[in-house]
Parts: sequence; structure tokens; C-alpha cells
Amino acid sequence: MDKNQIIGISLITVLMLGYFGFMSTQTPETPAATPPAITQTVKDTAKAVEISVDTAVKAQLQREYGDFAAAMSGEAKEYKLENKDVVVTLSTLGGTIKSVLLKNYSTWDKKQLFLFNEENNQLSLIINTSKRPVDLYKLYYAGIESKEGNKQVVTFKTDAGNGKTIEHTYSLGAEGFLVDYNLKANGFGSELPNLPLTLDWREQVERIEYDAEQARVKSTVNFMATEDGFDYLTEASKDKETETVSNVQWISLKQKFFNSGFIVREGSSIPSATVTSYPMYSSIPNAPVNSEKYIKALEAQLQLPLASVLTGKASYAFYFGPNDFKICKAVPVENYHKNVNLGWPLISWINRFVVIPVFDGLKGVFSSFGLIIVILVLLIKAVLLPLSYKSFVSMAKMKALKPELDELKAKHGDDQQAMQMEQMQVYKQFGINPLSGCIPVLLQMPILLAMFSFFPNAIDLRGESLWWATDLSSYDEFAKLPFTIPFYGSHVSMFTLLMTVSTLVYTWVNNQVSTVTGPMKYMSYAMPVIFLFVLNSFPAGLSFYYFVSNLVTIAQQLIIRRFVDEGQLRLQLEAARDKNLSGDTTGGAPKKNRFMARMEDAMKQREQQQQYNKNTKKK
Repeated sequence: MDKNQIIGISLITVLMLGYFGFMSTQTPETPAATPPAITQTVKDTAKAVEISVDTAVKAQLQREYGDFAAAMSGEAKEYKLENKDVVVTLSTLGGTIKSVLLKNYSTWDKKQLFLFNEENNQLSLIINTSKRPVDLYKLYYAGIESKEGNKQVVTFKTDAGNGKTIEHTYSLGAEGFLVDYNLKANGFGSELPNLPLTLDWREQVERIEYDAEQARVKSTVNFMATEDGFDYLTEASKDKETETVSNVQWISLKQKFFNSGFIVREGSSIPSATVTSYPMYSSIPNAPVNSEKYIKALEAQLQLPLASVLTGKASYAFYFGPNDFKICKAVPVENYHKNVNLGWPLISWINRFVVIPVFDGLKGVFSSFGLIIVILVLLIKAVLLPLSYKSFVSMAKMKALKPELDELKAKHGDDQQAMQMEQMQVYKQFGINPLSGCIPVLLQMPILLAMFSFFPNAIDLRGESLWWATDLSSYDEFAKLPFTIPFYGSHVSMFTLLMTVSTLVYTWVNNQVSTVTGPMKYMSYAMPVIFLFVLNSFPAGLSFYYFVSNLVTIAQQLIIRRFVDEGQLRLQLEAARDKNLSGDTTGGAPKKNRFMARMEDAMKQREQQQQYNKNTKKK
């Protein structure tokens, strides 16, 4: 029976049922009894037509889907896996995940946070058959609940006949964000083409953070390969990014503070994967109408070996949870903690082994994150106090030489090279290393930069308030502007403004003991103003940290100044000069510094080259 016959029989059935239905609603004045034989004949005919149509549809499905035809219809029923952290809803339609609710988190507007749902995620698992590709996540399954120790287990099984079955098994522990997933095909033997299954995961990233733009540029696809290691698609790219990678251990559709990952368990593999990110919602293929709800699109196509599925060794796991360093570090796969961006290697080590442990320790004692940040500043400043003291003393020594330096300026005028040569000689006579004030500052820079990586990625600050700031993980909108200032934005971040003012005050205090003059001195005042524009949309927690840090630094400078006698420093420098000039190196006179010696040699060579150039021009 072909398609035309099926359509014809169906139309006849509809017309007959419609006719008898219409006639049954009429009330003639003298109703005539329908002979029982005719009534029975009509019923038998309708039933025969229905059976014929049903048989024809099943035959058509059998021709197209083969063994999977029987699983193309059924009843959708939900099952739940729940612990103290997540609620995972599964469905017999597809035998797959329908939604994932994070119980202890909410969206920026205080709604339940569904990290995964049918609206923003589409999963398909394509298996190749001798007839056509079949999406296993479109079949109907029977669900079975069970227990394995402290784990809840749901198994979905569909019967393809002749002992052929497909099984999806999900399990969830008493806590955590990891859902184990096992896939198995039984009884198919060599009937299936030896082609990998394709797991296609597409996510429209929903806006769940207050700062939608920062959330967009922080969303990407991270992945870990056996040979090439950890890598990712460029977060802030304005173009579509795509990459194909081999021997994947895990992939992660990462947002600013959360990620959804697919992880290979021991014994399984993902031979290859293609990952893609679409930078703007307008570039998403087949984007839904409500585009304001979504900020980006991410996609991963994974190739799963058929042999693993047929032998029951296709063992994987889904991760649906926060980008929390400790939680991601506990995921049993290499480098999953790199979903939390802690900066370049040196910066990352400082955050991992210093900042995060200290922050977590303070979090266990204090409930106010404002107080935690203040104490964190005090602890870091206390550790760096010796370097700060040494830097201040070095600048004070340089200032004590101001009379000599002023004489050199008056003597050489605009001849900077001659000025620098004699300046180095003066430093050498007085036993001063000009780098002694820079080195302590450089040693503090890694900690300064570590905070730039820590605060924007600290999920603990998400949703935490302080004074007028409602969320320390986003900018504090103290005032909303009716217009947009280029490079600044349309809001006023008060913590950034306070940080800028405190930086200007610190710069003024620092310049009281600094020998910097001319354009460089004015540049030191311009930099804080530049950072006012740069940091206006940075997290309030970061701006508050630097504001408090500046206040503590100013206090340190004022206190140290009281313990440093500039007049006494001048006497010490003169004593060192006298010893150096007399050739007496006892009593602690500094040894010749290699760096200074190299600088002197470089200056001499440059002076000789310039003199040679002048002589050449005269000739």
C-alpha cells in the first residue's frame, strides 16, 4: 500500500464518520430505526479502515527506521534525580535530560536558575543505521528507578525487537553537580554501520547575570585534549569562532559563573569534536523571536565511538554547576578547574595557593564580604610591608640627593645623555642603586594583577551586597545617566570613583618623596583618571578592594615617614660618599652593582657612537 492509497482510505474514513455523525444529530419527526445489520456493517468498515491506516503507518516507519520504528511512539513521563545541590529532570521521550535546576543559586532578578532546559538547550544523539540516521533522543523509552549505594539511578530502555535494546543510564550522588551517564546498545551485532554516533549540543546562553555585556564576553567553549591540552574559543571575539580538536577529554559550555560540561570517564573516548561560538545573538542560526532573553550561542558536536556503545563501555558524565575553583578541581578529570580563569601561570599560582585559601578561610569566619575584603587587604599589606618600607626609604634617599641632581640639570641643560652619565656617577658615589626603589614595586605587581583575575571570577561575591552595591560581582550602579559617555558607559560606579580619588591622593603623597619631575610627574596623575574609564564596568568587589588598599597604603606612607629621618639619611649618604671617594670600602660600603656597570658601559658606548656620528658629519 503506497502513500496515495493511505491518503484515500483516510479521506473515505473521515467522510463516513462525518456523515454518520451529522445524521446522528438530526431529529426527524418520524425517526426510522436503522437496521442492526447496517449499523454493524458501518462499524466494521470504520474499524477495518483504522486498522488498515495504522498498519500502513507502521509499515512506512518500519521501512524508514527499521528496528527503531517501534520506539517512534509512546508516552512522555518525567523522572527526577535530586540532591542538596541540583534537581535533574529526565524524560522517557528521548531518555535524556529535560532540565537542570541549581537549588542554591538564582538569576540576577531572583528567579530560579535553570542552567539547562528545553528552551535554551537542544541535545541530539545521532546513530547511523542501514536505512537512515536516527536521533536516539527522539525515541520513547521505559524508565526504571533504582539505587546504587548513595546514588539515585534512572535507566531508560527501549526494545527494538529480537533482543535489540538501547539503554541510557543516569546516576546522581547525595551531593554535587556531576551526573554520570552510560550509553549501551544490545543485540545489534554488526548490523549497524561502523560509524561514530554524533552528540550535538546547542545552547542559547540565557541572560542570568545583571551585567549582560560582561556575561556575553565571558561565555565561551572550553575543552581539554589529550595531546594539545587545555584550550578555548576566544571569549570576546566579534566573529564566529570554530575549531575541530582530536582526542577530547571534556568540553564545557562556559558562562561567566556557571558551566555545562560533557566529560569522558575512564575507558571511554571522544575521537574528535567541533566546537563553535556565535558572538552576538543576532548571528545565531534559527534564533527564537525573543532575542533579548539570550546573549550568545555555543555549540559542540562530539563523535562517540560506536564500538564503545555496543560493548557497554560508553561511560561519560555531565557537569551542571558553578565555576567554583574547589568544586571544579574535585571533578575527576584533568584541568577541569581551568573553567575558572585565574590568570596567567604566575598569577594563577598566587590565586590558587594564596588568595583563594585566605579568602575561603576568612569566609568561614565572617559573613560580611565587605569585611572579608578589608581583612584581605590588611593581611596582604602586612606581608608586603617590608617591601613598601624599602621602597619608601629608597625614594627618600633619591630625594636627599636633589641638590646634586639639580646642579647636574643646570649644568647640562637639555643634554640628557650627559646628564644621565653624571647622574649614574653620583648614584655610584653615594652608594645608591636606582633600582632599589623599583624592585619592591615590581615584586608587588603579581599580587596586584592576581586581584584583577580573582575578583571578576569569584562566584562567592555573586549576589552579595555592600552599601549601595547590590552585587559585588558586577558594577555598582550608584547613578544612572540619561546618556552614554564614550568608553565610560551610562552609569556611575561610586566604588570606582572612590578608588580613583584615593589613587590621586596616594599619588600626591608619593610625589612628596619622589624625584620624578616633568611630564612623568603629570602622567602619574593622568593614569588614575584613565582607570576611572577602564574600571567603571568592572566588579564592585574589585573597585572596593583597591579603594581600601589605597587608604591603607596612604596610612602606611604617612606612618613610615614618621620613622624615616631624611636629615639622618643625608648624613648616611655623605658618609658613604666620603668612604667611596677615599677608597675605604669598610663599614658596609656597597659593592659595585653589575646592572649599574652595564648601564655605564651602555651609556659610554652610546656616547662614543654619537661622537663618531658627529665627527663623520663634519667630514
